[in-house]
Amino acid sequence: MRKKVLVLGGNFGGLNAALGVQHEVEGDVEVTVVSAADRFLFNPSLIWLPFGKRRAADITFPLAPTFGMHGVEFVHAAATVIDPRARVVHTTKGVHSYDYLVIATGYRNTFDVLPGFDSVDEAHTITTLEDAVKAGEGWRRFLDDPGPVVIGATQGAGCFGAAYEFLFNTAYQLKKAGLRRRAPLTYVTAEPFLGHFGIGGLPGGEKLLKMFCKKEGIQTVTGVAMEELAPGKLRLADGRDLHYAYAMIVPPFTGQDVVAAVPDLADDKGFVPVHDTYQSLAYPDVYAVGVAAAVQVPWTTAIPVGVPKTGFPTEVQARVAAANIAARIRGEEPVAHKEFGAIPAICVMDAGNNGVMILADRMLPPRKFGVMIPGPQAHAAKLMFEKYFLWKSRHGYVRLP
Repeated sequence: MRKKVLVLGGNFGGLNAALGVQHEVEGDVEVTVVSAADRFLFNPSLIWLPFGKRRAADITFPLAPTFGMHGVEFVHAAATVIDPRARVVHTTKGVHSYDYLVIATGYRNTFDVLPGFDSVDEAHTITTLEDAVKAGEGWRRFLDDPGPVVIGATQGAGCFGAAYEFLFNTAYQLKKAGLRRRAPLTYVTAEPFLGHFGIGGLPGGEKLLKMFCKKEGIQTVTGVAMEELAPGKLRLADGRDLHYAYAMIVPPFTGQDVVAAVPDLADDKGFVPVHDTYQSLAYPDVYAVGVAAAVQVPWTTAIPVGVPKTGFPTEVQARVAAANIAARIRGEEPVAHKEFGAIPAICVMDAGNNGVMILADRMLPPRKFGVMIPGPQAHAAKLMFEKYFLWKSRHGYVRLP
């Protein structure tokens, strides 16, 4: 009988894992994807959506046709119970059994880290499509009645790249609108220094970002926790108040409730501890990739910061998991190993009409090299990559780089 592989989630990790297994075993396997979302979302482009530079239709595509053309069954449903002992997953559209399970369920925003975050009309985030749409509605109201702008990332956040990109895109948009004097811009972050990014920083990064901020007239506040968000005012843990007419703040992420509810599967944040094969420590037939996989951080900071689990490392993890599932289906031991910290750091940070290319041999220290290359070519590179990646993913060409 053909083995059954069940994948929960259809975005970066789920898409690559499902199609990777299908191709690795040359179709001699039953692969099913269960996803609460029926469209793929290219999350990196959410930074542009509030400014009207992208629409939802520009950065999404339907998942069913992509999986269908590769012989993968797609079920638009939410997982409700995972039972790894019985090897079944209950969903809103029935029960699915499996021989191997891949958890690629992504994240939830943790708003309770900052009281008031989810109840203030002019404070936004951009970490989901719905959030980014609301941030765009708020931005249009702001343009009619401008004032101070606060951009930041809370204690425990890990998606610092998006915060920086939105910061510099905001500066660019304010300049285009002739509002720089009427809308002073402040960046506040739990990072111990500018350019830490949740990966320990790169050589010259702090100096480069200080230069960017000075050039754009951006005030910065680093190494501080956020205490409370009220209408028009962000209170910091050190007692300072930052006033705003518009705010965009990146919160920490946690895992999905359905994952956190499984005994011994997840840590206290709902993420799945894994080996460097991306097998669960507790259940060897369960794999976790992307944001759903727990990451060990080799340092502590005065104010907690998370690690960025972005698209590139998620793809790498999914390919490792797919190769190992295929090996086990063939009766072999897992063949692929790649701990998160050893995955190269490859990122393009957009800044409106400028940007920075970030390259390092490892996501986490110790590294042999790391570099940040500023210039308008980074902006052009991000635009080209967006088009390439959406084309690649829509057609299911997961073997391409």
